[in-house]
Formats: sequence, structure tokens, C-alpha cells
Amino acid sequence: MAKAGDWPAPIEVVNPAGRSDVVLLCEHASNHMPAEYGGLGLPGEQLLRHIAWDISATAMTRRLSALLDAPAFLGTFSRLLIDLNRPLTAPDSIPTASEGTPIPGNERLAAGEVARRIAVMFTPFHDAVAAHLHARQQEGRPTRLVSIHSFTPVLFGIARPWHAGVLFADAAGLADAILVHLQDPELLVAANVPYKTDRAGDYAIPIHGDDRDIPAVMIEIRNDLIDQPRGASEWAVRLSTALGLNAA
Repeated sequence: MAKAGDWPAPIEVVNPAGRSDVVLLCEHASNHMPAEYGGLGLPGEQLLRHIAWDISATAMTRRLSALLDAPAFLGTFSRLLIDLNRPLTAPDSIPTASEGTPIPGNERLAAGEVARRIAVMFTPFHDAVAAHLHARQQEGRPTRLVSIHSFTPVLFGIARPWHAGVLFADAAGLADAILVHLQDPELLVAANVPYKTDRAGDYAIPIHGDDRDIPAVMIEIRNDLIDQPRGASEWAVRLSTALGLNAA
């Protein structure tokens, strides 16, 4: 029998009535995995790594939601079960390996299990986000969509020097404005790092943003800068200021 909370609701909505024009997403907010999956065959410590979630992105998103009075949508299952920021056609939608680590429990999945994860985890999350954005558009409310992520300082032995990146496709104006406000002699912040976003590999920006003509960006913060509460809070304040809103 599953423990209470073993199968949480597929989305946590924070401050749904927030007055800000910013809507926050945190697709990789949780490393939770129902017990029946047996950790997908991985030792427990592996589920604490970036392969299972975006470390500390949750705390930063919650703080930013409070600072901006913005609604925030948080995923509640590990990205290893199904990645909420990947199209279902992407090879790593349900990864069989991540950052060089094999994921045994995702190998040779039955079609029924794939369909189950889509129906239980992926579709409800994106339906809720889409419904919220549609309602705002129907009300004539302006919206800026900001997806919060974190990245590892080193990937495959290669150091990633940036402190943060602002990723975008169509929303160059929003991205440029954020980048201008994040400029600091002590920070290395750039556009479309540590990777570039595209429709084949990302979901939120093209589907919820660009396709709706909503300015949409993904903000990536190096996770060693926000893995403590103070750092997460500092970056949340910095981002709220960059978004042109009061961070008192």
C-alpha cells in the first residue's frame, strides 16, 4: 500500500491569485519518486543529484513568488520519471541515462507505463498551466512567463563558469531587460547559457510562451550559488529586481 503523499497531486500551485504580471514555473522542483518505482534501480544518493531535480530551484521559486506576488506552478515528481520541460517526442522525455548515469528502471518501458506517466504526471501539469494562462489572456491581463531552473557547475568534467543564464527564443526584449539588470562586475551572466533552448528539446518556452505570444524566458542559476537558503533568497531578490518589480 502506498504511503500517504506517495502519489501527490501532479502540480503544486503557489499563490494562484497573485497580482503580478509574472507567472513562475518550476518544472523540476521535486525529486520525489513513488515507492513502487524502487528508485528506478538507483541508489538513494543518486536521487539527490541534479539528474533527479533542479537543486534549490524550489526554494528560490517560492521566495520569488512571495517577493513578486506572483503565481507559481511547481512539479511534484522527479524529472527521471518524466521530464516536464521536454516534448514527449524528445529522446530524454523519459531518460534511460542522465549525465552519464544509466537509469535501469526506464529501460524498455511498456507502452502502458509510458502512457501512465504522461496521464498522471505530464498532462495535468501542463493543462493547469495552460488553463491559467488562457484565463489571464481572456481577462486581458499582461503576462510574462519565467521558468526557474538550476544547473551543475561541472558537466562531463567541463567547468561551467557562468553564474546564471537567461534562455529564450522569441522573447528577446524580455531577456535583454533581465540581462541588463543582472549585470554586475562580480557575476558572469549571459544569454542562452549553459545551453540554448529550442522547440525540439524544451517545452515551456515554445508551447506556453511563444505559441501564445507571451514573453517567456528560462532562468538558469548555477546550483552551488543557491544550495543554501541565504543564496536562494539573494538570487530571488536579484531576479525580482531584474524583473522591474519591488523586492522589498
